[in-house]
Amino acid sequence: MNAVVGGRRARALRAVLVAICALGVLAAASGPALAKKHKPKPVKPALTAHTPITRGSTYLALGDSVTFGFEEQQVVPAPDYSDASSFFGYPELVGSGLHLNVVNAACPGETSASFINPAAQSNGCENTPGKGNVGYRTLYPLHVSYSGSQLAFAVGYLKKHHDVRLVSLMIGANDGLVCQETTADHCASELGTVITTVTNNVKTIVSAIRNKARYGGQLAIVNYYDTAQGASTEIGLLNQTIDAAAAPVHVVTADGFGEFAAAAAHSGGNTCTAGLLTQLVGAGTPCGIHPSYAGQSLLAQAVEKAVRLG
Repeated sequence: MNAVVGGRRARALRAVLVAICALGVLAAASGPALAKKHKPKPVKPALTAHTPITRGSTYLALGDSVTFGFEEQQVVPAPDYSDASSFFGYPELVGSGLHLNVVNAACPGETSASFINPAAQSNGCENTPGKGNVGYRTLYPLHVSYSGSQLAFAVGYLKKHHDVRLVSLMIGANDGLVCQETTADHCASELGTVITTVTNNVKTIVSAIRNKARYGGQLAIVNYYDTAQGASTEIGLLNQTIDAAAAPVHVVTADGFGEFAAAAAHSGGNTCTAGLLTQLVGAGTPCGIHPSYAGQSLLAQAVEKAVRLG
């Protein structure tokens, strides 16, 4: 090997060693940065039935006219059905008290069947007994605008919005009212069929919320109250039916019936006399079947007692 060739090889070897050292220094300097850049984000814990409701989270309220905050036209001052924001139900009261974003998807007249399928018979939501496809949704706005069934909206909403920490459901009373309006004996012999229907539909609804929507957070069933029209036994049976149907998917029960009973105790148990129902003028009866503002406050209280707060 001559000196020239040896010198060239030595210089080439030194160049390679310098390059290797430079790469090593670069890797050492950039290693932590690269590791930091590609560090996986922490996985948020899955929602459970015990996850507390936090300030600023969302509350999805589902149901019928009670949840909607509906008032009869004989109430003074007369309600403005063209302005959904003028109706204030227990979901809005819960939202105000707990500082939640409220999405109230309820529809006046919704039955447990029409909740699932809008073509099914309702009591004035999508359609009305004896009046065909004329209902509240075809005439007036809801708090939330959507097409299709209330259940489909709920499932779609829960899939897209992961800040929901509370879902409530109050459904089933209109099933009994439709039966009373459409049967010759006013549902005296069909009550068992109504109970079976409500059971199956509530199971379908809560199962869809848990499984199709994959919602694992708090789910509250809101119980109906005594309307002071001699139907407390039937209302109690309805509440028991709904509670039992929903129980397998881990729910809490907001005892609206108990709250109304306690508040009406000083009025002989009469929820109308106690001022818990809408006061009507010129209707031939002093009270409607919907809660007054005082009654809605009691339902809100029942919900707040039942759920877990952060």
